Order: sequence, then structure tokens, then C-alpha cells
Amino acid sequence: MPSSLDPRKTARKTRYAVAGLIGAGLLASAAAVSALPSADHDVPAAGARVAAVTEQVAAVAPESAPVRAAALKPAAAPEQAAPEQAAQEKAAPAKPQKVTKTVMLKGHTTASYFWDDSSGRAGDTGLPASGKPMQKGMIASPSWPLFTEGYVIYKGKKAKFFVGDRGPGVPSSSGVMIDLDAKTFADLTGGTFNPDTLGVDGNGGEGHIKVDYVITKWGDGPGKKNHPVPFSAGAWNKRDSDPAKPVQITVKP
Repeated sequence: MPSSLDPRKTARKTRYAVAGLIGAGLLASAAAVSALPSADHDVPAAGARVAAVTEQVAAVAPESAPVRAAALKPAAAPEQAAPEQAAQEKAAPAKPQKVTKTVMLKGHTTASYFWDDSSGRAGDTGLPASGKPMQKGMIASPSWPLFTEGYVIYKGKKAKFFVGDRGPGVPSSSGVMIDLDAKTFADLTGGTFNPDTLGVDGNGGEGHIKVDYVITKWGDGPGKKNHPVPFSAGAWNKRDSDPAKPVQITVKP
């Protein structure tokens, strides 16, 4: 007569019973280890014991081993939990801050160009009014004091200047308040300075451009320390006792 007990069910129950006993022992061991003082707590050794018991549980009851192993796995330290995130935060570049700068004056006008080399080829009658030889970076102004310093901006391009001559003459009455040197004008407009004609070639025939100007330092001599006025006003020959108030501008860091 066959036995009422199925050997396969009996073996399975035995494995579950053994797994339960080993698991209970493992939990008791882990509790005992965590209760030890921190000075005597050997974390690596405890981890090794946990791993050994976990292997025994897996051998008896493979179905339950992954769950118990996950439950008994030591928690990662906070600094080790997300190393990639920490690295990304450290590598993130700081946002550039806005920089403000104090200048004497800012505005916009129309600019032409000249090159006064005293040869008479471009209609000049001698050296520039400042006595300095014609050079790149020199401009002519109808009213600013000689040796005033600043820069112009045209389509994102920036060019420094100093006032070294007087002009434009008649064109200043029509709003052309700056005469740039021909070499700077060529750089700003994408052309080429022609040393034979003292003009600018290859820029599509541009002779006048709209520019923004910034004055960073006033010259000491006669002249209007404010927005330019036509040459015919005679401000270039008068000392200004009421200069424009300095202004704040935002510049790239």
C-alpha cells in the first residue's frame, strides 16, 4: 500500500524549514553585530559572515535567497550612494556674473573715415591737430577734447580709439560725428586699407556706418565733455565746465 506522504513534498518542506532556521539565525547574528560598540564593530568581518550565511540559505532554498540577501545587504554610505551625481555637480561650471563698469559717456552716431598723412592725397592740409602722426586707433572729433579715449562697437566688433584730430567738418552738421581712421574702418567693415588711395576697398563701398561709442577717459584740453556737437558750434575750442555725469554699463566678464 503506497505511503500517504509524498517524498518530494516532504523534502521541499524540509528545505523551507532549514532555510527558515538559518534565516532566523542570520537575523539574530546581524542584530548581535549591530549591538556591539562602534569601536569593536568590524564591518568587513560582519559582511563576510552575512555573505557566508546567505550562500547557505541559497543552497537550501534557492527561491528565497535573493530576497533575503537583498534585505541583509549593508546600506551604502551617503557619499558612496551616487558618485556619478556628485561628480556632475562638481563638474558643473559656475554661471558668469554680470560685470558693471563706470564710463564717462555712451551713445551712438554715424562714423566716416579718414587718413591724414600730410601728403595731400586725401585732401589733408598737414599733421593731425594733436601733432601726432596719423596712425591706427586715431579718430577725429568735432567737439571732444583731444586725447579723449574710448571705443566704438560695430556689429559686435570693438575698436579702441583716442581723439587726435578735428573733424568731420561739414558732415558733422548732418550727424556724422566721428571720423575713424581708415585702417580701423576697414577692419570693422570687412574691407582692406589701400595705401595708394588712402581709402578702403572690398567692403561694398561703405563710407558711413552706425556705431555705438563709449568714452572711458576725457582729454585735458578744450572741448565738450558730452555728446558730440557739429564742428560749426565751435565747442572744440572751449573748455567745458559742466561735463556729462559718469554712467554705468554692463560688460562681458
